[in-house]
Amino acid sequence: MTNEQGRILIVCTGNVCRSPYIERLLTVGMRGLDVGVSSAGTRALAGKPMDQGSARLLKDAGIGTDDFVARQLTPAMLAEADLVLTATREHRREVVQLEPKALRYTHAVDDFSDLVAAADLRNASFLESQGAPMIAKLASRAQSARGEVAARVAEDSGIVDPFRQPDSVFMLMAQQVGEVLPRIVRAAHEVAVSC
Repeated sequence: MTNEQGRILIVCTGNVCRSPYIERLLTVGMRGLDVGVSSAGTRALAGKPMDQGSARLLKDAGIGTDDFVARQLTPAMLAEADLVLTATREHRREVVQLEPKALRYTHAVDDFSDLVAAADLRNASFLESQGAPMIAKLASRAQSARGEVAARVAEDSGIVDPFRQPDSVFMLMAQQVGEVLPRIVRAAHEVAVSC
């Protein structure tokens, strides 16, 4: 796969629970679109496998986890991405501090889901470049809806961190991801059709 349609980077803290879980689900959702999906952590447990709680949820969904290895987030990863989705707004702040140019294409995953739900995805945004990869166009079209979407209140924002927590917290994480990720997948397929 050449990732000609763009690259999505998922970011959380340790890169062993939330971001690999989202990465693997999004990879399945992007099948057929030639989109690369990867993940990293702001304070990664670099070299570690996926947490067993997240791995179990993915395996129950028929999604493999064996080859996953946690990675530390770097400016180069951010520069190569067309869209960065973070588990929380705090992660978004950390991303932008590390690579200020990423501000325009970095969003908390739930905020981005709200934007794509409101955006006119079939028409080009004035923010997008003509020859940009499809994922960059998706990011631009979502960004153009920013003024139309009320921000989530803090207590309703972010994906819960299940690290070293009981199974119930992993289930809550899965529920939260399940509420926002399908809209992003649908949006990517819609933009792909319009490109």
